[in-house]
Amino acid sequence: MSNLFRSLVFVPGNNPRFLEKAKSLPADIVCFDLEDSVPDKEKKKARVLIKNTLKQRKKYSPDVFVRTNSPESGMVEADLKEIVQKGIDGIVIPKVNSAKELKKIEKTISSLEKKRKIKGIRLMPSIESALGVVNCYEIASSSKRIDALVFGIFDLLNDMGIEYTKGNPPGAKYSRYKVPVAATAAGVAAIDGIWQDLKDKSGFTKDCQVGRSLGYAGKSVIHPDQIKTVHKIFHPSRPEIVWAKKVCSVYEKSTKKGKGATVVEGKMIDEVHYKRAKALLEI
Repeated sequence: MSNLFRSLVFVPGNNPRFLEKAKSLPADIVCFDLEDSVPDKEKKKARVLIKNTLKQRKKYSPDVFVRTNSPESGMVEADLKEIVQKGIDGIVIPKVNSAKELKKIEKTISSLEKKRKIKGIRLMPSIESALGVVNCYEIASSSKRIDALVFGIFDLLNDMGIEYTKGNPPGAKYSRYKVPVAATAAGVAAIDGIWQDLKDKSGFTKDCQVGRSLGYAGKSVIHPDQIKTVHKIFHPSRPEIVWAKKVCSVYEKSTKKGKGATVVEGKMIDEVHYKRAKALLEI
């Protein structure tokens, strides 16, 4: 696992060719999608394709996540039954409105992990509604499995009845600004929303710069051509590098003494944090 969050690229789960091409993507995370990019009549097919693709996990260099359908869809349980298996690093849960919704899903994941003798599946709740924004700190801090919050701008605007305007829509500014604050307070990363206009490379670059300036660790992308720009802009900052060095130093000293988790500047640090810090320094 790369343990980095600069790029999260969504790959339609019903498209065998795209799933195959994802093996060579230079993204930090590839996310096989069961939600927005898959029509309802294709959901069952996509689950089977993703299930089979996860068996080839060793052929994928990025972290491998799967985006399920939303808690309100009634399809999450069916999704989890197929995708919770060896080969999956984590799950993106879209349109999370409350910690209660997430806890229910986590309970199902834990049960399936136990039955299938696996462990360590990570979670990324996606904040895409007014209620989700209001509850985003509670959501981000509700489970030790959570790696990051993902911001979903288009569904948020739809929820609020606001028309999308390219750039940094005024109606979404409060929400876009709040998510990385809540994530940081909870000790997790934040991943910014997608940029739809693939032809407007200048606009995309500016949008990445805005996201970086707000404290996002990376960006969701919908096309491989966007990855290079994202990685250039979301390069680790000086404070992040200093922090990563501290984490590595303290954790390595702790493990030499036979201890596991430790504390750095008042924050609990375990193996996941150590691997992430090490990966960041290796960039």
